[in-house]
Amino acid sequence: MSTGVRRRMGVEERRQQLIGVALDLFSRRSPDEVSIDEIATAAGISRPLVYHYFPGKLSLYEAALKRASEDLASRFTEPHEGPLGARLLRVMRRYFDFVDDHGPGFSALMRGGPAVSADGIGTKEHVSATHALIDSVRQAAYEQMLAHLGVAEASPRLELVVRSWISLAESTALLWLDGRRVPRAELEVQLVHDFAALAAVSAAQDADMAALLRTMVADEPADGPFAELIGRLIALGS
Repeated sequence: MSTGVRRRMGVEERRQQLIGVALDLFSRRSPDEVSIDEIATAAGISRPLVYHYFPGKLSLYEAALKRASEDLASRFTEPHEGPLGARLLRVMRRYFDFVDDHGPGFSALMRGGPAVSADGIGTKEHVSATHALIDSVRQAAYEQMLAHLGVAEASPRLELVVRSWISLAESTALLWLDGRRVPRAELEVQLVHDFAALAAVSAAQDADMAALLRTMVADEPADGPFAELIGRLIALGS
């Protein structure tokens, strides 16, 4: 028969629990709307105990943002096997899983955090830290994309293509959150098409990009997203 006695958590285990609780709350509402009391209640502990592990809501918010940024960056990790188009589509599905699950938190992260509050959230120091997290996500995504392309060091044109596409994915996700007026699945495919389109435009100007584009589509199956884009473009011209 259960006694109902709770297991005592270690310091790091409790910190991680609080970060998870805070991330869940910050993901659903603006950080300014979430109180320490609410975090404590959700974690099943007292308000003073929250302050035992974190100096205040700002430090807890930054810890939650750090975990969120690491999670988001991991969405670009994908085995380098099979057609590139299919790999990118799986990446976009995981990316939008995150956006879907952490809407307000994703917006706060990508827009640099909320306005200044009594908790210190939105101060110059906080915004600087948030921007550093955003940059780390973008850099991780950039490096993963180069790995998918089999490129150790990007040419200036390829860097422009990849970084432009990452920015496009961010802005598309933010716009989608504002009303979700376009079906998510369509946007996921569209972003894969967008990458191919950006690469194709650059390939028209540069021989090295043209060679890379040929490699990208060499093993693309007839039902893959890159082949689908080519078929739709041909149909438009007929």
